[in-house]
Amino acid sequence: MDIALLRIDDRLVHGQVVIGWIPHLKAQAVVVACDAAAADETQTMLMEMAMPEGVALLVLPVERAAQRLLDAADPRRALALVPGPREALRLLELGVACAAVNVGGLHYTAGRVQLGKAIFLGDEDRAALGAISGRGVALEGRALPGDPALDIAALLGGRA
Repeated sequence: MDIALLRIDDRLVHGQVVIGWIPHLKAQAVVVACDAAAADETQTMLMEMAMPEGVALLVLPVERAAQRLLDAADPRRALALVPGPREALRLLELGVACAAVNVGGLHYTAGRVQLGKAIFLGDEDRAALGAISGRGVALEGRALPGDPALDIAALLGGRA
C-alpha cells in the first residue's frame, strides 16, 4: 500500500478524518491499527458506517495492520490510523515507513498534560513520540489538513 499518512487519533474514524483527511489525501483505504477496535465488532461496524462510498476500511490488530500496509501488491493509497503513539511506534518497528506522523488528537485523561489544542500526553506517550522522532520521523500536530502544523518534536524538547 502507498501510505499517504500515519495519524495518531484516539477517536480513530470520525468527522475530521472522513470530511478532512480522506478527501485531502485522496485515500482509497483507511487502515485502523488497533488491537481493541479489531476485537470490537460494534466499534468496527460504526466506523464502517461513517466511511465514504468507495473507501475501504480495514480494522486490524497492529501486527496484521503492518502486514497489510507493507503489502506492495496492494496499490491503494492508504490513511493509517492508530489510537496512540505506542501503536504508531509499533508500526514503525514492524517495518512500516513514513516520513511524518500526524498527531491529530489525544484527549485528556487523568495524568496527561496538554501539549497542543487537542493533544494531551502521558509519560508513555512522550516516550513513544520521542522514540518515533529518534527514528528520524517528523512529528506534526494538527487536527485538519488546513490547520497550521505544530512541531511536536520541538515541543517535546527535540529528538529523544
